[in-house]
Formats: sequence, structure tokens, C-alpha cells
Amino acid sequence: MIVVCGEALIDMIQNGDGTQRAAPGGGPFNTARALARLGVPTAFLGHLSTDAFGRDMAGLLEEDGANLEFATVGPESTTIAVADVDSEGFAEYEFLIQGTSAPNLTPEMLPEHFDPAVNALHLGTLGLVLEPMASTLAGLAGRETGRRLMMLDPNIRLGLIPDAEYRERLRTVISQSTIVKASDTDVAWLYPDLDYERAAGGILEEGVRLVVVTLGADGAFGAHGDFRIRVPAPQVEVVDTIGAGDAFGAALLAWLHDNGCLQPELSLEEDELRAALEFACLAAAITCTRAGADPPRRSEMVPC
Repeated sequence: MIVVCGEALIDMIQNGDGTQRAAPGGGPFNTARALARLGVPTAFLGHLSTDAFGRDMAGLLEEDGANLEFATVGPESTTIAVADVDSEGFAEYEFLIQGTSAPNLTPEMLPEHFDPAVNALHLGTLGLVLEPMASTLAGLAGRETGRRLMMLDPNIRLGLIPDAEYRERLRTVISQSTIVKASDTDVAWLYPDLDYERAAGGILEEGVRLVVVTLGADGAFGAHGDFRIRVPAPQVEVVDTIGAGDAFGAALLAWLHDNGCLQPELSLEEDELRAALEFACLAAAITCTRAGADPPRRSEMVPC
């Protein structure tokens, strides 16, 4: 089982006519749904609201097949992200977080230990930004490092992060991770003096087994051992990019799950890494053809 840790929230997406529509979201929430839709045993670990939005999100996770045994609920209102999608489908966010549900994941809400069936953890996005959730999940990463595969997706939200403190926390969790999957803009923020290929090599030197950099319409780059592989993205008509990075990360983990590779000491052959990246790019591309975070199901994973 893969346990996805972090936030679930509501994206308020601006329509072209000045109105808004509410769509369930949050990087970890999207990732858990995407994994479950791909047929991977998945659990969501996060704090949900008891309000209507929270109940709806819990229902969507369960409908897609995600387990909620590690999720907690509380009376706080659901966290809101206001998404502004530009003419090319790219989204920027403003977050309404004060007194809301997602940040209020505390250490007491974590399981004391995971069953051996849990062989991977996924964390990132606001899970390492908003307190007390950030300290809670950073502590979990420190506890579990080396015990099971751990994948970090920083999914950095500029304008929300407390720079120095967050950067230090992120660097620590990077060093504890098996896989770091980041966008090229994430890497540029983390390592402003390096191009993404050199930055990936530096991350590998910290003990990370696999570094994957997503490049939007240009595909993805993977660094693992001595391998440096670039794969193109399928060409699709983009509706928006919401949830595409989450679908990519989920599909990467799904490929590793399907091929028996979810190990802390991850080791892949060159053709395996290429196949995993191509599978992940396909999932992201399909997501881009739809409005909102709507990742593909296994039956839809056919070349575009």
C-alpha cells in the first residue's frame, strides 16, 4: 500500500464569465485519487473537515478506491485555494487557510507505526508548508526514512512559503527521500544557480535514488545512478494543467508498484526508467485534456 500524506482542499476556479466553480483538490488528495484510479492500493493520511466539502472529498476518495483508515476529521472549515487559470491553461493559486482543516494535522493524529503492507509514502505540496501539518509530516519523514520508499513532490507555491524555514525543512526531507519528483520551476527555486540537470545530479549525491524533473509540454527528465533520460510528452489539446503534476507522480509510483520496484534501495535499468517516465507523462497529458484535477483510470491509459 502507498500512503499519501498531506492536504485536501477545494479549488475555487474562476470561470470566464466572472463566476467560480468549486473543485476538490490539493496535491496529496489528487495524488491519492490518481493512484487509486490506477488500481494501486492507496490510503490518504490527512485532516478533513466535517463540513459539506470535507464529506464530499472523503466520498470521492472512497469512490475512487482510496482507504481512509489514516485520515482524521474535525470541525474546522475546509481549506480553500482560489485558482486563476490563464489563457494557456496554467493555474496560479491564492490560499485561504486561517483556521481551516488541512493545516491542523498534528503528531497525535499519526499512526504509531505502519503495517508492513505499507511499502511507500508520498508527501509534499502544502503538507510541508502549513503548520502544524508541516512539522508533523517532517517528523513522519524522519521516522520512516529507510524503512520504506518515500517520494517527495515539493510542488512549491510561491508567495505562501516562509522562505528560510521552509527551504531548510525541504532540504532535510529531500535528503531523507528515495525519490524526488519536482517541476523545473521547483528546481529553479531550490537551486537558482544550477540548471535542472546539474541540480538533479547534486540531489542524487545526497543519497536520493531517483530524481525526476517535469518539463511541462517538453516531457520529463530522470536521473538515476549513471542514467540521464529525457522523454517527450504526448501532444494534446490542453484544457488546463490543474492536477497534471499530481497525476504524473501517481503514475510514476503506480509503474513502480506494478513492476515490484517499491523499495527504499530503488534500482532500475535504463529501459525501466524510460518506461516509468513515459507512463507518468501519459497520465499527466490525459489530465491536461480535462477541466480541473481529473486523473485517468487504468483503462484510459492508452497513448494519445
